Amino acid sequence: MVTVNKFSDKPSLAKNLGEIVLQAQDAALQKGDVFNLAISGGSLVNVLHATLIEDKELAGKVKWEQWRVYFCDERIVPLDHADSNYGAFKTAVLDKLQANVKVFPIDESLVNGGPEEFKKIAANYAAIIPKSFDLILLGCGPDGHTCSLFPGEAHKYLLQERDERVSWCHDSPKPPPNRVTFTIPVLEDAKQLVFVAEGASKQEIMHEIFDLKNAELPTAIINNLFTTKVTWLVNDEAFAKVTTC
Repeated sequence: MVTVNKFSDKPSLAKNLGEIVLQAQDAALQKGDVFNLAISGGSLVNVLHATLIEDKELAGKVKWEQWRVYFCDERIVPLDHADSNYGAFKTAVLDKLQANVKVFPIDESLVNGGPEEFKKIAANYAAIIPKSFDLILLGCGPDGHTCSLFPGEAHKYLLQERDERVSWCHDSPKPPPNRVTFTIPVLEDAKQLVFVAEGASKQEIMHEIFDLKNAELPTAIINNLFTTKVTWLVNDEAFAKVTTC
């Protein structure tokens, strides 16, 4: 069963996320030398800032040198562009640290190319990600998308992809249109998947996912496929219309 943790305020949600991240870190480092983490962009990076930078109790337990940070999806833009997920994470977290953190952005040298270069960006990224992530942190858009896996007939090519672990999303319904994204096999191989959803803009889609169980939504598909390893962290505002959880 999918786990849902609900919170009345942002600090409590952020702290719980930090605790989950640290538990995954410690479990990974008990078995090996590195902690493989993948993150999404959007508001998630602000929650990571709150828990990994501002919360001094939790921040002191982070073993940054052993982290390997990747991105669930990325916009095909320069790394210092306002739309870059790497750029957002750098500003919110990396720039606040003294530690040396190993982070894996996309190949910036190819972002001004065309279709062949964009396919190569995806292929290059697929070649460097680990076989299994210790933890993947996911967002949820108001349309039910996660990573750059979007609902609708036009985007089934990404949801149905089983050979490529990272694919070029060439028609994103929200700008910028060109992105690369993890596909379902990467999520399948991960040890743990955690969604973060906050705010009134998520009320309708939370109702669609949890009450109506709309099987066309990428987030609902992931819930159904990977039930036992999926956790949602939501605030009361986002979950206000949900009646079944």
